[in-house]
Amino acid sequence: MAKKKKKNLESQSKKFKTSLSKQQKILLGSFLILLGLALILSFISYFFTWQADQSDIGNIAERKLQTQNWLNKFGANVGHFFIYNGFGVSAFILAFLISLTGTRYFFDSPKKPLLKVWFWGMILMLWISVFFGFFNGNASILSGIIGFEINDLMQDYIGLAGTIITMTFILIVYLVVRLKLTPEMVINAIKKSKKEIEEDFVSEEVATAPTVAPKAKTEVDETKEDIIVENKPKEEEKPAPTPPAPTEKLILKSDVEGDVEMEVEQAAEEEEVENLSEKLVKDFGEFDPRLELSNYRFPSIELLRDHTIGSVITIDQEELEENKNRIVETLNNYKIGIANIKATVGPTVTLYEIIPDAGVRISKIKNLEDDIALSLSALGIRIIAPIPGRGTIGIEVPNKNPKIVSMRSVIASSKFQNAEMELPIAFGKTISNETFVVDLAKMPHMLMAGATGQGKSVGLNAVLASLLYKKHPAEVKFVLVDPKKVELTLFNKIERHYLAKLPDTDEAIITDTNKVINTLNSLCIEMDNRYDLLKNAMVRNIKEYNTKFKNRKLNPNDGHQYLPYIVLVIDEFADLIMTAGKEVETPIARLAQLARAIGIHLIVATQRPSVNVITGIIKANFPARLAFRVTSKIDSRTILDNAGADQLIGRGDMLFTQGNELVRLQCAFVDTPEVADITDFIGAQKAYPEAFQLPEYVGEEGGTTLDNNVDERDALFRDAAEVLVIAQQGSASLLQRKLKLGYNRAGRIIDQMEAAGIVGPFEGSKARQVLVPTLEALNQLLDNEN
Repeated sequence: MAKKKKKNLESQSKKFKTSLSKQQKILLGSFLILLGLALILSFISYFFTWQADQSDIGNIAERKLQTQNWLNKFGANVGHFFIYNGFGVSAFILAFLISLTGTRYFFDSPKKPLLKVWFWGMILMLWISVFFGFFNGNASILSGIIGFEINDLMQDYIGLAGTIITMTFILIVYLVVRLKLTPEMVINAIKKSKKEIEEDFVSEEVATAPTVAPKAKTEVDETKEDIIVENKPKEEEKPAPTPPAPTEKLILKSDVEGDVEMEVEQAAEEEEVENLSEKLVKDFGEFDPRLELSNYRFPSIELLRDHTIGSVITIDQEELEENKNRIVETLNNYKIGIANIKATVGPTVTLYEIIPDAGVRISKIKNLEDDIALSLSALGIRIIAPIPGRGTIGIEVPNKNPKIVSMRSVIASSKFQNAEMELPIAFGKTISNETFVVDLAKMPHMLMAGATGQGKSVGLNAVLASLLYKKHPAEVKFVLVDPKKVELTLFNKIERHYLAKLPDTDEAIITDTNKVINTLNSLCIEMDNRYDLLKNAMVRNIKEYNTKFKNRKLNPNDGHQYLPYIVLVIDEFADLIMTAGKEVETPIARLAQLARAIGIHLIVATQRPSVNVITGIIKANFPARLAFRVTSKIDSRTILDNAGADQLIGRGDMLFTQGNELVRLQCAFVDTPEVADITDFIGAQKAYPEAFQLPEYVGEEGGTTLDNNVDERDALFRDAAEVLVIAQQGSASLLQRKLKLGYNRAGRIIDQMEAAGIVGPFEGSKARQVLVPTLEALNQLLDNEN
């Protein structure tokens, strides 16, 4: 939260700076520079004249009164206010900050944000003022009243030693955080200064050494010459001397008294050049994807209604006791003893945890599900035998008076508000009445199923509302597919904020099957493009890529850009499978297998979880499953690989799994008027010029040019035409099976038949219409062409 506030303050200061014209910046800068200079002059003069001017402080209205301060009455009063009544000698820092700010505005220099300079400057000013408070029996011009009083207050509460410790810690914070000072730097500086002292001492000794006689000097010179000659490769009379270490001193000896010292100087290391990306971040800050819509306001919690008013969860002791007795009685009838029982009351269901007596088989209790439901006269009983990680057996019994879980209470919970997740989703509440929040980015795809009227559409609205309350329009985009044309219509209002669509498309909510196919294939192209960007950036996933882009380590001129998450929501998957089949299943399976790393996530909902709709490929790539009430155990096993969804009580009661244990939840209720209020609030704000554009995809119907050239027809053209006329079905897959052709060749033959008038045009997922009724008519058509 602190980081967010800091970014907001910096963006506001940047916005204020850019809103000023050049002339206004020059005028403001000139004023601040001169004001800072005036303060410096008045402060300097105050130190010499404060005693003489003390009696005239406050008499500004008397025109004839003159003070000895260089700036007269203004200087005397300002100096008295900031130095004596203020911060003492450290008030000079304030004058310096004002002058620095004026300089930045005057020259319009794009350097570090001034907010950071002011923050640390004020910290240093306060520290110096309190520091000088140690050395004054009462307030003086060194510490000022503020420094003296703060010092005195600290000593009253933590004593002199505590005050010294606190001041030392603040100084360390300043040196480490602001000046980037480390212990290694201090040690190196000490070593360097020690080395310089030694070098100065040695040079001083050499300068004061006695002068050598001329003859000795000559002999030394000859010795030096001999050493040089010995290093020549032609003569090997003497062994070469061992080279000294870089930091050691080499001493050459001669026959005369006295030594000649040679000092070897080690070359200094080159300074490291500052990285370009680090310099850009230092000068301009990290890239902020929210900057284009910096004034965007997230929806208020007040837009959601509190459906829990008058519906607070209360513990009905009588109901709990009655259910407990019936459970115990039913189990005793089958000779099953209970050692302990515990009840956890939830919004719609109460969980009774029992510990059976030693020796009781779990399967025996599991088989009594219907008997317990009969004894309790309950709508649906679910037995968890055993509860994972607890060592108990759970019996979930519906409450007689189920309570509503409001979306408002879920969104307002600290668990959702403080969630450190990429795509947080608040589904509702658990049996123990805890808010249940998961990260869609880690699922990574979710399959949702349930019979008609059991809460799927409300569940989708809860998912979308969670993301709208948590993510900025620059960070996430939705691709919404609604074959029923009525469930997701309200989200049209946020098209230019949150939705993604194909180019040259009128509506962002996709309802037509052909457009669904094109959109899915377009997402596959987007996926491939994003993987190319990740490969070029040498990162593994979208989070690392966006972090690298924010740190200005990726060049936009190379095609790099900030990548928002894309969430594909399909409201009725069974209808698409019925009308489009493999044309929909194939791209969805490809996206589900590969799109996780590049930030494309799928949420697929259906009311018919049969095996021909939710195929093995789909199930294998959708580890997160969410089941509302279904009509049969077969449907429950199809969606969850477990029974239990057929025992739910409806109205938002659901089971959720991410591949491990099942969690029973009560879905948060968000009504249609609430969704309308949220989308109206977002839609009324400034938006992007258009919706997020997906890559263009040209389908089969858009890429065919009809050319009825008899000479360029395929060698199997006539055989293929006979196959389609006999079957009266214009399908490329039929040609693949009958003639054992590849897909591309079969597609080209179909196009040639369309040009020849044998089959009709492309009709989406349907097979083409065969225009020739019989083989005789086909032969006549082809003979006439020849």
